[in-house]
Amino acid sequence: MTALQAQPPLTVRVFVQRCSATRLGATLARRLAVWKLDVWGIAYGTPFSDDVALLVAELAANSVLHGRVPGRDFELRLSYAYGTGVVRVEISDTHEARPDPAAVPPPGPEADGGRGLVIVEAIAARWGVTDRVGPGKTVWAETETEPVAR
Repeated sequence: MTALQAQPPLTVRVFVQRCSATRLGATLARRLAVWKLDVWGIAYGTPFSDDVALLVAELAANSVLHGRVPGRDFELRLSYAYGTGVVRVEISDTHEARPDPAAVPPPGPEADGGRGLVIVEAIAARWGVTDRVGPGKTVWAETETEPVAR
């Protein structure tokens, strides 16, 4: 008879905040994300914290620029699984337009924009788009660091 082995506990921290669909709201989302990571033990200014800040900044900016519906906010959801070291960033808005993760074209050398999802793809371990409750979509990205014992 084989002995049962206990699974190590998995502690997940989650932070959710609605922000106005403005540039100021996107800035607030980025600042709140790095603050919350610092509270959770991922020091501000470390390369991993900077990567998450960049993911939040790009996804929030895309939501404000391309996903804005007048009178509607966007939502930041940040989760951190201590046991696996995975940080998941989710930005939800109420616009129906969806980016296609399989077709992120690089912008031309003279283009003023279009680099946001290229940056997300370069930094994130994986990213995608899912449905949300109600109208709109959630664009998410995951990145990994060394697991922290809790």
